[in-house]
Amino acid sequence: MSEQPVTAVYAGSFDPFHLGHLDIVRRAATIFPRVVVGVLRNTDKTPLLPAERRVELIAETLAGMPGIEVTAFSGLLVDFMRLSRSRVILRGMRAVSDFEYEFQIALMNRRLWNLVETVFLTPNEEYTYISGRIVREIWHLGGDVSGLVPEPVRRALEELRTRA
Repeated sequence: MSEQPVTAVYAGSFDPFHLGHLDIVRRAATIFPRVVVGVLRNTDKTPLLPAERRVELIAETLAGMPGIEVTAFSGLLVDFMRLSRSRVILRGMRAVSDFEYEFQIALMNRRLWNLVETVFLTPNEEYTYISGRIVREIWHLGGDVSGLVPEPVRRALEELRTRA
């Protein structure tokens, strides 16, 4: 029986998708032949942009990168992974402070589905200070998010600002 190529899932709210996220996807694409970027529809939060729009912007950003798929999902990550035919979760870690939370989540995902493995990737040092929370705060306060997010995301956030 031939083995299927390993698929990794990089899931998150990506609200918004920033350069640190992009760096993790690029790194993952050099390791895994197929990477599924799963955009979480989190009903507990009000995102800047709806999940479908985030999917469009991420897909535009990643256009031309072979083996990358972008889709939205709801519910448990392990259920989405089964649908994606993946057993590898990708998580980005910027600092030691991320470790405790990410470690707990990795163990819980393994508890929910014992075939799941979590792979932690670190972004390039130039992106370690970027987080969705920081980008949202800068944007909400009227700041320029150029250099923090890919160009399609920057344009979408500017359009959102002009409509507000």
